[in-house]
Amino acid sequence: MKPKSVWQIGNFDNLLLAASTLLVVLGLTVLYSLGIKAKQVSNQLDSTRQIVYALIGFLLLVLAARNDYRVLRNYSGVLYFFMIATLLAVELFGATRLGATRWIALGSFQFQPSELAKLILIIVLAKFYSQNFDFTDQLRFLVKSLAYTLPAIFLVLAQPDLGTAIVLGFIWLVMTLSTKVKKKYILGLLLLLLVMMPILYPTLKGYQKERIDTFLQPGADPSGAGYNVNQAIIAVGSGGLYGQGLGAGSQSQGNFLPSSHTDFVFAVLSEKLGFLGALVSILLFVAVMVRIIIDAGLSPDRFGSLICIGVATMFVVHIFVNIGMNLGIMPVTGIPLPFISAGGTSLMVSLFSVGLVESIYFRRRGRELTNSELV
Repeated sequence: MKPKSVWQIGNFDNLLLAASTLLVVLGLTVLYSLGIKAKQVSNQLDSTRQIVYALIGFLLLVLAARNDYRVLRNYSGVLYFFMIATLLAVELFGATRLGATRWIALGSFQFQPSELAKLILIIVLAKFYSQNFDFTDQLRFLVKSLAYTLPAIFLVLAQPDLGTAIVLGFIWLVMTLSTKVKKKYILGLLLLLLVMMPILYPTLKGYQKERIDTFLQPGADPSGAGYNVNQAIIAVGSGGLYGQGLGAGSQSQGNFLPSSHTDFVFAVLSEKLGFLGALVSILLFVAVMVRIIIDAGLSPDRFGSLICIGVATMFVVHIFVNIGMNLGIMPVTGIPLPFISAGGTSLMVSLFSVGLVESIYFRRRGRELTNSELV
């Protein structure tokens, strides 16, 4: 009897793959619906480009699942220097949009290094902690992990991109808490950060201060700084139970909702598909996160388990913050909604991350692999 191949569907985490795929399809559908507008409306979204990004992303998912994730340990150093180099390149050659310099123009494609930096940091920390796990209760290893993380955070903050810097910080925090680190060290760092907040606040850009002020006082400037959030809340509420339909929706179709294809795509989804559509998307996100956490427990080694924890953290922070800012319960930070928001780098990194988890699942504990299964 011919052994099973990695390409067979039974060797994938089927629920993770199905939920991720459905979220991408849902995102493409919502983004396409934004183009159903009157001819006189400008700036229509080119959903065809997002389809191309999705196809490339699924190819990356399959390639990641097909190959042994443990190979990445050998290239973590190269990946780290690539991450730092590309983040520095943004400062030197980056394209500026809406007051932020976060992209490198590669022809018609806008590459966003900060999106890739999240996954690279996960891989780097996973190798570092897995190699030194028995010594992670020592302060010097905590300092070393910060030495890997802080340069990326500071370079991202310089773009400026507070949202991505927060994601990188949470990735470090949760992965660190998954080791033997003494909790008093983490508590001390968090208290230090809390004390420094009044000092750090004046260093924020003007629009970042406005976003925080709007979050704390949402009704203070409804036609100015609070306009985006108010329009998003109206869009979410106007969807009702079943939604207004893909070609309808006064907020999204009438261009009243800024950044409708990126930051506030969840508001568009809620307006068009209603509470039920929003609920389905949230359940799909929950399925993705739960499966990744389960796969972390199935990993044959600590390196794979830490990768799963890092990927799950990345998705959780993105989903919680993005949906929260669409509902007015979180400050607007410009974090995309995984699999759904428009953006090539974000979508491809998300799907490649799922592929890494699939590679870990295929090589899970208690499953013997033969050489013929890897062809």
